[in-house]
This record gives sequence, C-alpha cells and structure tokens, in this order.
Amino acid sequence: TSFPSQEVKIKHLLNFHKTALADPNWTMDGVGEADEKRLLQNFDKCHRVYAKLSEKSRRVIADIAQRMATGMAEFVGKDLGQGTTDVDQYNRYCHFVAGLVGEGLSRLFAASGLEKPSFASELFLSDQMGLFLQKTNIIRDYLEDYVDHRAFWPQTIWKKYAKSGELGYFTKQDDPEVRKLSLECLNELVTDALELAPDCLAYMSKLQCTEIFRFCAIPQVMAIATLDYCYANSDVFTGVVKIRKGTSCKLILKTNNLDELHDIFYQYA
Repeated sequence: TSFPSQEVKIKHLLNFHKTALADPNWTMDGVGEADEKRLLQNFDKCHRVYAKLSEKSRRVIADIAQRMATGMAEFVGKDLGQGTTDVDQYNRYCHFVAGLVGEGLSRLFAASGLEKPSFASELFLSDQMGLFLQKTNIIRDYLEDYVDHRAFWPQTIWKKYAKSGELGYFTKQDDPEVRKLSLECLNELVTDALELAPDCLAYMSKLQCTEIFRFCAIPQVMAIATLDYCYANSDVFTGVVKIRKGTSCKLILKTNNLDELHDIFYQYA
C-alpha cells in the first residue's frame, strides 16, 4: 500500500507538522505495511502523548518533524535503485533521517532539565551520533534495500569494486573475484562509518543523566558490534546480518557508564 502519486506523498510530508501534529484526531489508512501501517491508523493515540508534553518539547518535535519531512521529500523522486550518487548525498540522506533525530533528542534532553541548557546546541555531535546508527543500518541492509530498489550505498564507493557497474554485482558470491571485491567495498563502507566513533564518544562524555546516557549509549554499542560483525562478512550480500541476542543482552548489561562504553568501543573497533 502506498500513496497514489509522488506528488501526493510529498504534499503529506511537507504538511505533516501542520496536520498530524496539530489535529488530535488525525489518522491515515492505506499507507505502509505492518507496524508502520498500524502506527498511522492509530496516530491519534500518539497525539495524546504529544499533547501532554511541555510546550518546549512540542516545539522541538514539530521543528524536527518539519525539517525531516522536507529532507525526505527531497529524496522521494530520486532513483535510488543503484544507491546514492556520492558520499555527500549519502551523508545528506543520513542527516535527514537520523542526524536530525539526534539533534531533536539533544534539544529535548535540555528542555527536560535533565541535561544542561547548553546541550541543545550540541548540533554537530548530535548529527554524528545519528549518522553512525544510520550508516550501520544501511551497510547491514544491503540486500534488503537492493531488492526493494531503494539502496543507499554511494556509487562513488561501490562502483570502484563492481566490475559490471551494477549494485547487484556483489550478490554473486560464488565467484571468487566478486567475493574478494565485495568484501573490499564493504570494508571501505564500514571504515567510513567508524570514522564517526570518536564524535559519538565525545557526545556521550558530555551527558550527565545516567538514564539518558544508557538511552544513547546502548544503540551505539549495538551499532559498533554490528559493524564489527559486518566487516569482511560475505553474509551481508546473501542475507540478513544481525548480532546474536546473547551478545545484545551482554552489551545492554555492560553499558552503564563512560568507562564501560570506552571498553566496548575499544573491543570492537
């Protein structure tokens, strides 16, 4: 299920902050699948929670929703069957769908009083945190995104390794040469994502509230463990790559403070 046209989809995106966030009875049917579809069908329940937030928090959420929707609308009409055109576009997409989430959370942390007011200005580090998580997902989801014709691996990277000039080249893992080149490509993308790790650690070193620290740190340790698992792993090109549930549980239990966070990052990086 989807919108009848790209124009209609863009219109809904650009007006989301004025419709869904302004109307307590707003819902949408016939769009999305599974949980996404149910979320839209029951969005009035989300609005009830939103309406109970402070005015400061509501302003942050509305602002981020508007800017994110504007960015997503920019990508609606793009042909992403072969990924993003270059690293700049790759980073721009990640900024809109994840970096802005990081900024919004930092501003909410400050608005709540649980972090210093100055935390609302940590825009660069907030963005880097979001990019780290999003790039991890994009790297891991190569096959799923390629099959869905909505891929995000930047062409300026993967075309250095795909002799056919086609993103699906890497799925032919029975060919030794393809396997070698695909892993080289994968490892370059993982390395690109890991360059964000120091900024992620810098961001989390500034957090004062223990609960907020764990809220931020646990996704980050999951991400770096996933990148470690993806590195030189040909399974990325043939199926879904996920860290084991036992590993996830261990990471959750061992991520309680900055020293433990540094230990985990050191272990995987």
